[in-house]
Amino acid sequence: MQRTSIVDIKDLVGQTVDVYGWVHTRRDHGKLIFIDIRDRSGMAQVVFTPGNKEIHELASQLRSEWVIHLKGKINARPDKMVNADIPTGKVEIEPIELEILNKSETPPFPIDTNGLEIGEEHRMRYRYLDLRRERMAKNMVTRHKLIKFIRDHLDDKGFLEIETPILTKSTPEGARDYVVPSRLYSGSFYALPQSPQQYKQLLMVAGLEKYFQIARCFRDEDTRGDRQPEFTQLDLEMSFVEREDVIRLNEELLISIVKNLYPEKKIQEIPFPRFSYKEAIEKYGTDKPDLRDDKDDPNLLAFCWVIDFPFFEKVDKGASHSEALAQEWTFTHNPFSAPKPEFMDDLLKMENIGDILTTQYDVALNGSEIGGGSIRNHTPEGLKAVFKIMGFSEERIAQNFGHMLEAFSFGAPPHGGIAWGLDRLVTLLNNEPNIREVIAFPKTGDARDLMMDSPSVLETKQLKELKLKIDK
Repeated sequence: MQRTSIVDIKDLVGQTVDVYGWVHTRRDHGKLIFIDIRDRSGMAQVVFTPGNKEIHELASQLRSEWVIHLKGKINARPDKMVNADIPTGKVEIEPIELEILNKSETPPFPIDTNGLEIGEEHRMRYRYLDLRRERMAKNMVTRHKLIKFIRDHLDDKGFLEIETPILTKSTPEGARDYVVPSRLYSGSFYALPQSPQQYKQLLMVAGLEKYFQIARCFRDEDTRGDRQPEFTQLDLEMSFVEREDVIRLNEELLISIVKNLYPEKKIQEIPFPRFSYKEAIEKYGTDKPDLRDDKDDPNLLAFCWVIDFPFFEKVDKGASHSEALAQEWTFTHNPFSAPKPEFMDDLLKMENIGDILTTQYDVALNGSEIGGGSIRNHTPEGLKAVFKIMGFSEERIAQNFGHMLEAFSFGAPPHGGIAWGLDRLVTLLNNEPNIREVIAFPKTGDARDLMMDSPSVLETKQLKELKLKIDK
């Protein structure tokens, strides 16, 4: 099969091509039938005339979203018929052969609009149709290009892309884990990773020095507006670095993404401005300020870094990571962070806890946090002190994090890293209202998949295999 992508026909006047795609629209003008045929690359007009009676009669049957194969000659359109709004607008296809590959039911909603006028739950129920619309297809393309750009950039910098496990161990890291029952080890459970945090640090202990991953992450959170139970991070870690090294690498990458993939956008200030957490709260009332000079300009990007966060905060008794504990303190960002060097003595002595500042750094864009990381504790003493401050017993520390403490006892290098929320970054760069618009198959805000109808109940046989019983 010799197939020509529709967008390429603009340069093929006079040639005969085979194109495949969907009927986007059909317009019957009596003797003349016009259709727009669409594939992922673009759209083109086809003109059926009564001269070829067999093809003309077949074309009269066509309806929106039917899948067809068309052999045709590429002709230049008359000047007054040129459509300047599409790349193929100067040409049209004169059909020679028409083959109907598959018919379609009438779609439940229009596909030739941007879709934002349609109820979101309806769109998600028929997501495979929603993704056919031009805006959604463009979002998938730009997301792909951004991820590929990241991969190529980090590869050039000597990073290795390494996959880490999806089935792991449940440890208290901030949100509730999704847990997976083990059939072979009855009564025991795996957990899906909230992030690859521990694995990426263990890769630094392994001596791999520069790691990254486009990582799937899972958090069983209560209903929250612009969140998803599963999401994607750019996750990276580096050995023998200080805070400035990580910030510099990430700032360069973000600038390169904008300049190469979004040249229509302007970064308001380079280098990105920096604020301490205290300064940000006092000046803007938030640790992710929107610094845009003109908030009505959709192509204006105002990045900033926020640094010098408090390491610990008083426990919110309703917080998911502390429900079972009678502790007084919890971490603000990440229990694996290191304090700023001048606060290490206070950490180890468990003194002046509320004053300890961490090496955490967050990057914000237009009022949204898009990434955060830190230099890590790389000694067992430092990590153990964090959990002691949080009220963990020696037994619980060993049970939950003994593997990390043991690893750090074998010559762990100083290391640090960051994780970006890729869904949120693409959302902002694509001027979309929420992350569900840039995820191929998202969940609703209350964690349902309307297309697959999940979560769903298990068959009795499956429950028995897992030795589970549902308490009604």
